[in-house]
Amino acid sequence: MGRKEEERVLIFDTTLRDGEQSPGASLNTEQKLEIAKQLALLGVDVIEAGFPISSPGDMEAVRVVAEEVKGPTIAALARAMEADVDAAWEALKHAEKPRIHTFIATSDIHMERKLHKTREQVLEMAVAAVSRAKGYCDDVEFSPEDASRSDRKFLAQVLEAVIEAGAKTVNIPDTVGYSTPDEFGGLIAWLCANVPNIKKAVVSVHCHNDLGLATANSLAAVRSGARQVECTINGLGERAGNASLEEVVMALRTRHELFGLDTGIDTTQIYRTSRLVSDLTGIPVQPNKAIVGANAFAHEAGIHQHGVLQSALTYEIMEPASIGLTESRLVLGKHSGRHAFEKKLKELGYELSREDLNRAFARFKELADKKKEISDRDLESIIADEIYTPPETYHLDYVHVISGSGIVPTATVRLTAEAEGEEIVKTGTGVGAVDAIYRTILAAFQSKLHGRPRLVDFSIKSVTGGTDALAEVTVKVADREGRTFTGRASSMDTLEASAKAYVQALNKLVSS
Repeated sequence: MGRKEEERVLIFDTTLRDGEQSPGASLNTEQKLEIAKQLALLGVDVIEAGFPISSPGDMEAVRVVAEEVKGPTIAALARAMEADVDAAWEALKHAEKPRIHTFIATSDIHMERKLHKTREQVLEMAVAAVSRAKGYCDDVEFSPEDASRSDRKFLAQVLEAVIEAGAKTVNIPDTVGYSTPDEFGGLIAWLCANVPNIKKAVVSVHCHNDLGLATANSLAAVRSGARQVECTINGLGERAGNASLEEVVMALRTRHELFGLDTGIDTTQIYRTSRLVSDLTGIPVQPNKAIVGANAFAHEAGIHQHGVLQSALTYEIMEPASIGLTESRLVLGKHSGRHAFEKKLKELGYELSREDLNRAFARFKELADKKKEISDRDLESIIADEIYTPPETYHLDYVHVISGSGIVPTATVRLTAEAEGEEIVKTGTGVGAVDAIYRTILAAFQSKLHGRPRLVDFSIKSVTGGTDALAEVTVKVADREGRTFTGRASSMDTLEASAKAYVQALNKLVSS
């Protein structure tokens, strides 16, 4: 069952490590720190900040998060190799509460085809890695990769050995999302019953969503004795993603009579955290996403609306306010002053520096001159555009488009090179207005690019209703190596938002 009290489930957030492995979700150090600080406000128990050996950028990001974020345990990932463990400690050594998380695959398919190791060699490497990590810090976690497809007896042998070597947490991953709830819950129960020293460690789970079962598998594991769940905000992660933090936490809270378990999460920070991660990664949340999707608390069917009007309990099993999703009675418009604006942002959970507040307020005033009322969602888009934009190689000054029936669409753009202060003006044509803009922007970026990037995805959504709504555009581009970069921007002018999003994606590409 683990060393922790049975009524508590620890939440291990791996958005900054596994979540960042989502295609196009690359984050710089400043953005990772911003998310880590919000995760601390959310109340997660552990933040897995990255994989230090993988790149200098990851090493630096883990180091900064470890030094600056207080409260949660800060973990770093390391393969069962000396260099990896050493790198993890180098990044973590100034953390208030450091954890080294080391792993090696234990399934026959991984050992034979990927590692080319025998079971004996894998067991020896696992114990050696945990022992080395234990020499650096007391808090060591071990994961047998692809545990759900591993031989149970060998898996139990490895877990017993690493616990004996000092692992305080043993994490059981469903690495490829292969398992089902009954099967995975059964595996956890079997391990709890068959690993002699299992009670000396916290049993953790890390489920992937390839079959859409990550949350269900995680909850089944909890019912079978797991007391830590590894998850990500918005379910981000490689392939189909990971168990979604908001789904796991709200399931435990909403069905408390079934699970009898609590977490340390401040659920009123869930929506704010979801939005921040979406803004910084550029990966939108699907409208029908559980808990944090735009439709999660929307009711369109007449019978549902009637029921909700009579009693919210008829069709709402959670209150929107429980995840921090509220609409303020304080309506902002063009006559609203700085004080009201700042107060509103604080209600939404934003604490901005004076410089950032000035920039956001200027953008708010610009929008308020065009819209009668500014909604919470409008303000969130303003913050995303003005505060969370990545460093710019080129800044978009303006875009001008001539288009219409029977006219060849023509775009003129002016960009400023941020470092040199040089202005670049280009004009080009295309088969449509957006195509003309993108071809012209690409021509302006040409000297900074190696090869022609490919536009992988382009999507537009309305932030609110009405013809004066902000348009939010998300684009994804891929370089010649197949790496993807996401850009996101909003404007009342859809073409302007399209241009800004494309420039942001290209800026990420050239600075990678």
